[in-house]
Amino acid sequence: MIKKENKLLLMYHSVVILLALVPIIIVLLSFTGRLSITRYPNNLITTGILAFFAADYVIRLFAAKDKKRFLIENSFDLLGLIPMHPLFALFRAARIVRILRDHRIFWVLGIDGKLTGSIHRFIYGTGFIYLFSISVVILVLSALLYSIVEKLSLSDALWWAITTATTVGYGDISPHTAIGKIIASFLMIGGIGFIGLLTSTITDFFTVNSSKNQDTNDIKALVSKIDQLNRKVDRLSSQVNHLAHKSEKNHWK
Repeated sequence: MIKKENKLLLMYHSVVILLALVPIIIVLLSFTGRLSITRYPNNLITTGILAFFAADYVIRLFAAKDKKRFLIENSFDLLGLIPMHPLFALFRAARIVRILRDHRIFWVLGIDGKLTGSIHRFIYGTGFIYLFSISVVILVLSALLYSIVEKLSLSDALWWAITTATTVGYGDISPHTAIGKIIASFLMIGGIGFIGLLTSTITDFFTVNSSKNQDTNDIKALVSKIDQLNRKVDRLSSQVNHLAHKSEKNHWK
């Protein structure tokens, strides 16, 4: 019975990986101009897959015993359900990584351990996932409201929100209505603040890791020198004992 359940789970996870990869491939190919996401049948494929992952997320949420932990660990899955732009489908790659990790594929490939541990510590231990999720929510809500007020497409509004929050400000899109300017003001204050925290978190993580690696290297070098010193002391002690033993023999003669 257990083997049958494991087999069904493996089959389901295989389907999930396949459905997660399809929109990712479509999005990447759209960047090359080989196909269009908004045209038939690609739009139907991405919409159907989005509906599947939405149902999958809701079912897993209700089935989870610790819902708070589920929400934290599956934050990228929730971001992948944002229907504003197909680009958000790239967040579903996190689901693929978790499935591969659960089935110990990384361990089989020999890349599990420090690498996955560092990534997990970076995403969850530093609070990166919270800041990133809040930043995305601010960008999405601002873009959604801005698109309604300024009568722009969601993709153009999202582009405006990203360039505004990152202080790039190309100026190709700007608010013309009073409400649009108010939305832009809130985005400038809130978005820039959270994105600043996000970038500082990334910088601090790599700085601390670099410092820890340097400290580890210093400790290893110190231990190596101590071992060398111990070996020299052992050789010196052996020579002293040999000379003392030889001197004692000569004394008795």
